[in-house]
Order: sequence, then structure tokens, then C-alpha cells
Amino acid sequence: MDEVTELIQSNPEPRELKRALAVQMVMQDYTYYEIGDVLGVSVGFISKWKQHYEQQGIVGLYLPHQGSRAYLTLEQRQAVLSWLQQKNEWNLGELQQYVEAHYDVVFESKQSYYSLLAEAGISWKKTQKRHLQADPAAVEKKTRDYRVVR
Repeated sequence: MDEVTELIQSNPEPRELKRALAVQMVMQDYTYYEIGDVLGVSVGFISKWKQHYEQQGIVGLYLPHQGSRAYLTLEQRQAVLSWLQQKNEWNLGELQQYVEAHYDVVFESKQSYYSLLAEAGISWKKTQKRHLQADPAAVEKKTRDYRVVR
């Protein structure tokens, strides 16, 4: 019972918390229907996790997976971020080469590189050379082109 209380107080993932609370309430002699009303779960849910706890102990209440391991360690990630923040100009290809050359990591998705840029406080969106509203003729042309395309 102490280990269940310890799990609850450790602020676990919400699904693990609900499982632990259900088991704890069973041990405190609440009826399954009372527990179901309080936690918003079914009697089957309570029975299942009580059995898991009895068979496996506290480990039976944990989620079976913990996610994948990060490609970059926390220190490596911080080093990449500080490298990005020291630069004046950024290029996605250059970031890819840097990460591969220094850490032998190639992300499967460009989204991982975009996340690094965003975390460094850098926008990777393509910019225009000049503000269009400074030139009313350019605004009119862009508006006209937009209407033709639609």
C-alpha cells in the first residue's frame, strides 16, 4: 500500500495515476461502484488493474512503453542550440551537415531540424526581400496575380 501511495504522490502520468488511485481505493474498502463514480472508470477497469497489481506489484500499474530514446543527448542539443544562436544567418542544409558531422546523427524528418531552430528562437520561414506595402504597385500586382490563380 505504501508503494501505491508513493506512486500517487510522485505525480505520474495521468493513466498511471488513475490505475494507482483505483487500486488504493480498493485497498481502503471502497466498493467498485463508488470507485467507478469517483474516478469515472468502469468496474472492469478497476478489476483489471487490481489484478495487475496483485500479480506484478507496482510495476504492473506503469505504462508498458516509455517512448523512444532521443538521438541527441541533452548536452549535445544544448551545444547545437548555442551554435545556432551564435550565427547571423541560418540554413537548414548547414544545420543538417553540422549535426551529422559533430554528432553522427541524421534525423529522418526535417521537422526535427525545424524544432531545433524553433527552440533556438529562430524563424526558418522564407522572407521577402522588401516589404510589399512600401510599394503600392507591387501590392496591386500580387493581389491581381492571386485573383487570377484562384
